[in-house]
Amino acid sequence: MTLVPIIDLSTRDTPEGRAAIAARIGDACRTSGFYVITGHGVPADLVERMYTVTNDFFRLPRALKDRVATRPGVSGFRRAGGSTAASIGEETPPDLCEVYAAHVTGELPDDERAALGGPWATWTLANIWPSAEFKAVWWEYMDTVGALAADLMRLSALALGLDEEYFAGRFDRHGSSVAANYYYPQVRPPLPGQLRRGPHTDFGGLTVLYQEDHRSGLQVADITGAWRDVAVVPGSFVVNIGDLMSLWTGGRWLSTMHRVINPDDAGTSRLSIPFFYLPNHDAVIEPVDGGGDAVIAGEWMSRKLEKLFTG
Repeated sequence: MTLVPIIDLSTRDTPEGRAAIAARIGDACRTSGFYVITGHGVPADLVERMYTVTNDFFRLPRALKDRVATRPGVSGFRRAGGSTAASIGEETPPDLCEVYAAHVTGELPDDERAALGGPWATWTLANIWPSAEFKAVWWEYMDTVGALAADLMRLSALALGLDEEYFAGRFDRHGSSVAANYYYPQVRPPLPGQLRRGPHTDFGGLTVLYQEDHRSGLQVADITGAWRDVAVVPGSFVVNIGDLMSLWTGGRWLSTMHRVINPDDAGTSRLSIPFFYLPNHDAVIEPVDGGGDAVIAGEWMSRKLEKLFTG
């Protein structure tokens, strides 16, 4: 079986098609936690507009990008300097990457965000946008890919032998985010062990990743710990499950270590745009088989983010 299979979603509008797709998703999530989707229905022109406005932002002078620099929380521009590997307790040189992020909760009125309370409120400050056009495109993208992610969760429920809507009530006020990664040209040799993105797992439910049609660098660890390339498939998205989803399945599905290696041509840039589909902040997550301990999604995510950003 291919470690990261390609799954065509174009037949998901029939019961038979959904059952077949769900079976393939289940197989992929048990063996690698990763799969590539085609036939997903996200308009190509939306993806192109998202790519264009985001890439144009990262190519602005640093002073202009710093006007929307991140504060405590997950929204805004973040210069290179952090290490993704910190999330797994590994010390590595800083990732060779800049980030701009926004989240669904960041569009709520101030009083509604404050009402979230608890540690999750620390990470959900209002989004800060470079321009009205940028915001409009990003919000359209988050809405469209969010609807795709919701259907992938329904297919995931089928793959687990559950009712299609099993997970829906935990995502009706979801706190999803988009974090665009700009891997800039490398004008000097990297430090020993320094990568574009260090090894890590994702934290939440599932991730839907856009990567450029002609550039990759994404690698996934197989069960032996060997790093395997994820092929570029034009017009596709890469999907992987996160730690919460693995917990939800009682460990039957894998949240797999992955990384982004440095390119052979150090003068090239690369843009990837992961959409992180996250449950409601107050959702209770417990293994579907009834075994194991339950966690509160917002508290779980807050602990993970604190480890990532503060070490």
